[in-house]
Amino acid sequence: MAGNSSRRGAVRRAGSKKGQVAGSGGKRRRALEGKGPTPPKEQRSYHPAGKKARADQRDKRRREAQRRARDNAPENVLGRNPVLECLRAEVPASALYVAVGTESDERLTEAVQRAADSGIPILEVPRSDLDRMSTNGLHQGVALQIPPYRYLAAEDLLERALGSGRAPLLVALDHISDPRNLGAVVRSVAAFGGHGVVIPERRSASVTAVAWRTSAGAAARIPVAKATNMTRTVKAWQSAGLQVIGLDAGGDTDLDDLGRLELADGPLGVVIGSEGKGLSRLVSETVDHIVSIPMAGPVESLNASVAAGAVLSEIARLRRAY
Repeated sequence: MAGNSSRRGAVRRAGSKKGQVAGSGGKRRRALEGKGPTPPKEQRSYHPAGKKARADQRDKRRREAQRRARDNAPENVLGRNPVLECLRAEVPASALYVAVGTESDERLTEAVQRAADSGIPILEVPRSDLDRMSTNGLHQGVALQIPPYRYLAAEDLLERALGSGRAPLLVALDHISDPRNLGAVVRSVAAFGGHGVVIPERRSASVTAVAWRTSAGAAARIPVAKATNMTRTVKAWQSAGLQVIGLDAGGDTDLDDLGRLELADGPLGVVIGSEGKGLSRLVSETVDHIVSIPMAGPVESLNASVAAGAVLSEIARLRRAY
């Protein structure tokens, strides 16, 4: 009957072209199925927390890209004295820039001569080029370009020390932020027979021109490695048979006891903490012994590089005695 097809509950006869009027006939069954638990707000694209999480991830990726770009970018040393010091220390350089019309003096003459003797390209450039390299224009008409330092992996440094034919002596710096300290430690490691230095990948001084100059060229002979996690590096040393000591003013072992404990003549790792905070908690809990340096005066602690020099000197003396 006309109009009956719109009545509630009405159905069509089999064979009808229009199909059923009331009910979905199961056509929307999938749409009615549950979608599972609601995801956390950080995973919902429309939620403010989700938008913030994505923005934080973008910022993190951008900062990481900027950090990698800085690590892979050459460093420019500006000024006649710093440039000459780098060349005297045989810092590897890729170019010496001299501004057009720069008045020469004995420092510039020596710098140009040392660069020529070392095979470093000497480029005469407009003064404006050097102005762009510096923030304040205080370049004195000369700049030295230093390529980025090539670090070893901590695992490769350990393998190299184990295969050297003598008892390994490795030094790790636990968040030393001053590049002068790093350069001085590298110099002490070279002087007292160490195999290399390990620094954290982040929040640590790196091998810059300042570290090169302080090392007095030792950075060209002593490899520096980066470790993503210092605690894991210490554990890897221990697994390889090294005894690991940490330096801290509140240590339970005196430096004079190294000989009694017979630590110095075997495979040894030395971890040096920062002057202010000392060793980090996890590292101090992982090392085998925490060593302190006896003080005759009222000084509470030594500079990290001075402490490293004292300990490495004592280790070298004990090894000579054995």
